[in-house]
This record gives sequence, C-alpha cells and structure tokens, in this order.
Amino acid sequence: GRRAVGWEGLSVAVLTLAVRRVKGNMSLGSNPLPMVLRFWIVACFWLRGLLGTSELSHVTCGSVIKLLNTLHNVRLHSHDVKYGSGSGQQSVTGVTEADDSNSYWRIRGKSDIVCERGNVVKCGDTIRLTHINTGRNLHSHHFTSPLSGNQEVSAFGEEGEGDSLDNWTVVCSGTYWERKNPVRFKHTSTDALLSVTGEQYGRPINGQLEVHGMQYSNQYNSWKVMEGIFMKPMDMSRAGIDAHIEL
Repeated sequence: GRRAVGWEGLSVAVLTLAVRRVKGNMSLGSNPLPMVLRFWIVACFWLRGLLGTSELSHVTCGSVIKLLNTLHNVRLHSHDVKYGSGSGQQSVTGVTEADDSNSYWRIRGKSDIVCERGNVVKCGDTIRLTHINTGRNLHSHHFTSPLSGNQEVSAFGEEGEGDSLDNWTVVCSGTYWERKNPVRFKHTSTDALLSVTGEQYGRPINGQLEVHGMQYSNQYNSWKVMEGIFMKPMDMSRAGIDAHIEL
C-alpha cells in the first residue's frame, strides 16, 4: 500500500531548521553539533507526540502534507527557482517523485485568521498552504502562466506571511475534508481552480509539470492527500467525529 507518513523527509526538514537556528545563536569558534543534535531530537519527539497516524481519516490544521494531482499523478511542489516571466515569483510545479522533501506543505488558516492546531478542516473552509522548505505560501494572481497561458500559480511571502492572494477554499462534498477523497482548491480572490494539464518544463526544472489556475471544474483540478504528518484533532467529540488514532 502507499506510504502514509513521510517521516524521513520531514526529519530532514527539521534538521535543516535546527542547523539554521543554532548557527544564528552560537558564538564564534563554538562547536554547533551538540546543540544541533539536541534541538533535532527534542523537535522530533515533540512532533511524534502531537501527530496522528495513517488511521486518522480527516485532514486537520497544522498538518504537513503532500498533495497528488489525481489525473497526472504528480505531487504539488515548489523550490527556490523563480519564474522567468510573469510575476517572477517562486515557481510551483508538479513532480512524479514521491520522496522529494520540497513537496511538503503545511495547512494554515486564511490570512489574519488562526486555524487552531488539530482543528478538522471543513469543506468550504478557506486555508493557506505554506511550503515547508521555503516558507512561502501557495499563491495566485492575474499573471499568465508560462507554458499553457492559464493563470499563474506561484509561492509568495516570507516566513509564512504574504497577502490575501494566498487564500484557497477547500471544495469537497460532505462536511469535512476526508483524506480518502479527492478535493479541489479554489483561489478565493479569482475563483481559479488549482490545476495541472500536462505541460512540461525544460531546464533548469526539466520534466516537472506546470501548475496553474483554471476557471472550470474538471479532471485537471482534482487533488488527493498522500504522504503526511497529521495533527491529532484537539477535541474529536466536539467535532462530531468518531475516529481511530494511534501514536
């Protein structure tokens, strides 16, 4: 079966953060290794203690996930590579590799709204998706995408803070965003749906697919949660959900 928890990739991301934090606070000539290891171990145990596992059936705020376009079988991806046209912002693409740490996104509340960690995301909720490795948010605007001529999708902001064009509405049937079911993401300001139609980039991101916005609901804008670290709901009974959780 598919791997539900991409722990190795997230551990690498935590280790990278540890190195940055420790180097920023160390004195000249000191050895950062013991401090890095302590930071990493504490952070990993903290994450383990807060996380649900593959048995958790709903998607929650604070979770770190990978999203798969169900038609083209590529994961939503970003990296510190800028578009050469349009906005010139950080590019967002689709990749076939399942284990790339640049495909992790954290679920957060919309701009200026805190979505409490562990709250179950409902169909119709507005969220932000923050790219783990660069701290920029999934974003769109009325620039033209470089390959298909649709609406450009980029990653924008610094350390998780951008603007209102980072907001996306979760479009699904039922009450809650369920991991097993495909969903769509509608850009709140422009109504464009996050989509992949198969156009492929050349160098320097050879083989990656363009991600863009489209105005119409179709097979190109269907996404499903794959690997991830899922935060436990804070109060399952209050949310009206009967769920099985393992630690």
